[in-house]
Amino acid sequence: MKASEIRSKWLEFFKEKGHAIEPSASLVPHNDPTLLWINAGMAPLKPYFDGRVKPENPRIANSQKCIRTNDIENVGKTRRHHTFFEMLGNFSIGDYFKEEVITWAWEFLTSPKWIGFDPERLSVTVYPEDEEAYRYWNEKIGLPAERIIKLEDNFWDIGEGPCGPCTEIFYDRGEAYGSDMSDPEMYPGGENERYLEVWNLVFSQFNHNKDGSYTPLPNKNIDTGAGLERLASILQDVNSNFDTDLFQPMIQKTAAIAGVKYNEDPEKDVALKVIADHIRTVTFAVGDGVLPSNEGRGYVIRRLLRRAVRFGKKLGLDRPFMYQLVETVGDVMGVYYPEVVDKRDFIIKVIKTEEERFHETLSDGLAILSEISEQAKAAGQTVISGTDAFKLYDTYGFPFDLTEDYASEHGLTVDREGFDQAMQEQRDRARAARQDSGSMKVQGGALSELTVKSDFVGYNDLVTESKVLAIIYEDVLVDNISEGQEAQIVLDMTPFYAESGGQVSDRGVLHGAAVTAKVQGMSKAPQGQHVHQILVQAGELRVGDTVRAEVDAEARQDIEKNHTATHLLHKALKEVLGEHVNQAGSLVEASRLRFDFSHFGSISAEELADIERRVNSHIWSQDKVTIDLMPIDEAKALGAMALFGEKYGDIVRVVKAGDYSIELCGGCHVGNTSQIGLFKLVSESGIGSGVRRIEAVTGRSAYEYSEGQLELLKSAAMLLKSNVNEVPKRIEGLHQQIKELSRENESLQGKLSAIEAGQLTDKVVQAGATQLLAVRVQASTMDNLRAIADELKGKLPSAVLVLGAAMEDKVNFVVAVPAEQVKAGLHAGKLVKEIAAVCGGGGGGRPDMAQAGGRDASKLDEALARAVELVTAASGS
Repeated sequence: MKASEIRSKWLEFFKEKGHAIEPSASLVPHNDPTLLWINAGMAPLKPYFDGRVKPENPRIANSQKCIRTNDIENVGKTRRHHTFFEMLGNFSIGDYFKEEVITWAWEFLTSPKWIGFDPERLSVTVYPEDEEAYRYWNEKIGLPAERIIKLEDNFWDIGEGPCGPCTEIFYDRGEAYGSDMSDPEMYPGGENERYLEVWNLVFSQFNHNKDGSYTPLPNKNIDTGAGLERLASILQDVNSNFDTDLFQPMIQKTAAIAGVKYNEDPEKDVALKVIADHIRTVTFAVGDGVLPSNEGRGYVIRRLLRRAVRFGKKLGLDRPFMYQLVETVGDVMGVYYPEVVDKRDFIIKVIKTEEERFHETLSDGLAILSEISEQAKAAGQTVISGTDAFKLYDTYGFPFDLTEDYASEHGLTVDREGFDQAMQEQRDRARAARQDSGSMKVQGGALSELTVKSDFVGYNDLVTESKVLAIIYEDVLVDNISEGQEAQIVLDMTPFYAESGGQVSDRGVLHGAAVTAKVQGMSKAPQGQHVHQILVQAGELRVGDTVRAEVDAEARQDIEKNHTATHLLHKALKEVLGEHVNQAGSLVEASRLRFDFSHFGSISAEELADIERRVNSHIWSQDKVTIDLMPIDEAKALGAMALFGEKYGDIVRVVKAGDYSIELCGGCHVGNTSQIGLFKLVSESGIGSGVRRIEAVTGRSAYEYSEGQLELLKSAAMLLKSNVNEVPKRIEGLHQQIKELSRENESLQGKLSAIEAGQLTDKVVQAGATQLLAVRVQASTMDNLRAIADELKGKLPSAVLVLGAAMEDKVNFVVAVPAEQVKAGLHAGKLVKEIAAVCGGGGGGRPDMAQAGGRDASKLDEALARAVELVTAASGS
């Protein structure tokens, strides 16, 4: 059975059981800073599990793409370790529980219509205290007691939030994978290859509270996960996941490129498996907008690419090749994940560019490794430190074995223990920076209990007469609140927009017969009601009161201008930079807009001007903005762009700006682009991991920004004693004057350097067998100091020069060593480093010429005296 068939059967089975099929979420977590990647099928569904959001259907199933890199060193060496994998899952949010999920799991795995496993090959593990799960397996399913193993580890708990026992289902692969039943690990759940875990059913029935206590969940949940790759390996009767149809096309394509064969050389097989695994991860990550960089997710992708390239070298591939595998990944995965096909050209471009850069970096790294080796030899050492080896690994992507091979060729070894320690310290830092304890909330609270209906009418009405349906004060439903108190309230209908899709919440006021309250913000309750965060300014508010709800109309109008401008900007970016541009976050408020988008490389001033011009062109062309509700498939057929991280139902809201922009959006917009007035870019910058940010203003804010820029120009004109139109010409004239003055200054400095050098020649001393000039000189810059040294080298060709110059509170040094002294073992770089250390500084350079700086100029004379000692000791008597 092909992997695609298994995935389809899974989704079809649970659809028949009344589940909503949830599309795979992006690998980049949405609004979840606790995760670097989506690493499990339930990760995108956490708001459902802890009650923050109520799903339309409490039964959900999915096939979720995931990334985990915690066991990267095992990838390719074991049968089942991967960095990218698919998790098949079925979930119940307060609906069915243990009996149903156990029954369905057994049906899916054993029915000939679905998977068709031999029931005699299946065993399960349960939590020892979970008698309920044991009973269902034993009495309802009919599993004998010897195939139900009780394990203490069968309890799923990641800290605060929902948790509970679990039951794991194992498939017996037969004696070929282990026949020694006396082995204490030869049982389902033990460390062996025979019993393969295929499915884990988690019963979330407790809240893990902040104080460490456990209490029953208000709503019990089911969270399951089955590995598609594992199921495929069994159903295709192959030795490992890498032998399934999910990996073999990439393995065979790589083997063809390298001119090798799979299953002939174990070492080459590992390389082929690593490459097949990593190209899947990188392809999917880039498709979801993650670009190689030196931080966060981008750093992970860069490391995986470089690791795969290094394994390619084991196959004799010394040129970029990974990009050639992207199309194959699309052939295998594109049926269910169309993004890897739709974005194929962009993904290929990113990977090829990164490969080319890495091949250049490898050359740089080899040069540094050569220098490290020379320094070790010069110091009489035979070991390259673990710190240096880790720096090469971390910065240049050099795996430890490459450093080890190079060292061996040069008669050296590498400190493996020090390398491992540095690696562990990095892992500890990463783990500390990303804790899962805040990833879930404790289920429950007053908002989760609300069942009242609340309608949003703010697309068309900014003032309503509304009835107060509920008041929540300090997470408790109350009947009334009074002056000075802050609370959350729900109205039967509201004109106030709740923050979503980057658009901020409306603000405004509530007026009633006996109350005046300020609306400070909005949010949505788990069941979708609009919740108003209010401050009672006067009087008392009661449940059942009628109030006049008024949105701040001026702020809303400015928000609408910025939101529609964001849509125009998104389209303009795609036109100018390429279709790979996708939204990676946004902020739409009254005074400005901020738009984050995926793009690698910088953006030129000409491109920015073109983007701004295109947006304004569609503002001035007075495009009508229309909003329609339609089925999502129809909207996609029209070419509608979806916003980053948003979830959409079967019926979606489509916002069109003329024939130019079309997006799925639930936000508020102008009726005609002309209402925006003016669009001005304020800034553009990179914010890491291949994501760039544009900030802009519209309408009155754009006018105020332009006026501010004009005032700055007028101020500059006044300082230049010219009018505004002549400012560029005046600045150009000043630049020319500065160049001429700089040339005069350099000429004078050269003359002063010659004079200074001429006055120093009689200060040469004998340091052992070496002539030495170690003196303080007058120099305002390092360039001046080097110029004096050059003059002195001509006058004193046989002398070692150590020159120091105090520059305010700091000090600079230059050391020059003649060729004869270099041959005798004197090294300018090492000498200047020790001298500068006296002044609290450091530096280095070539054996014949080096420079350094120091922080404490008061110790300059002491440093020069130290130079005499060092040269004397090095040259002997």
